[in-house]
Amino acid sequence: MIFRQLWKRATALVVGRGAGAVAAAVALVATVALGGTVSGMSVAEAKPAWGFAGRWACSGQPVDAGNVITDHDSAGCGGYGSWYQQPAKDGIWTCSGSPVVAGYVITGHMTTACDGAGAWRHNTARVGLWTCPGSPVPSGFRSTSYAAWACDGLGGWVLARA
Repeated sequence: MIFRQLWKRATALVVGRGAGAVAAAVALVATVALGGTVSGMSVAEAKPAWGFAGRWACSGQPVDAGNVITDHDSAGCGGYGSWYQQPAKDGIWTCSGSPVVAGYVITGHMTTACDGAGAWRHNTARVGLWTCPGSPVPSGFRSTSYAAWACDGLGGWVLARA
């Protein structure tokens, strides 16, 4: 796609969807491109998990393989913040900045979730599923057919077999 088309789409997104939604999408893409870890200072203690399948980790600690970030506690880790990690599953809502596990795509967006950070819905990739901007396209699939209404108004593409 040429630069002019990219610029037109970016401008239309900011005007039509709001700067907050676009900023969240950019943050997600940047996080995935930089290896899918949450940045910040690391402190030894984290808020304990109370019988759930995941764990709390301080900001700056890497996300465990196969896990996504699903909650944030700004007071955790001595005030540096902590993030709750749990195994990825179909339909799970994750915080902005969470890695996208292999075989999953991003299919929905909420601006108010995850302690104000915003959230993205992750689903296992399958034919006919609408994906959000910045979503990875797993091996064996390709993106087709753009629609502005998809991904809760951010726009999206439908998955098809490669």
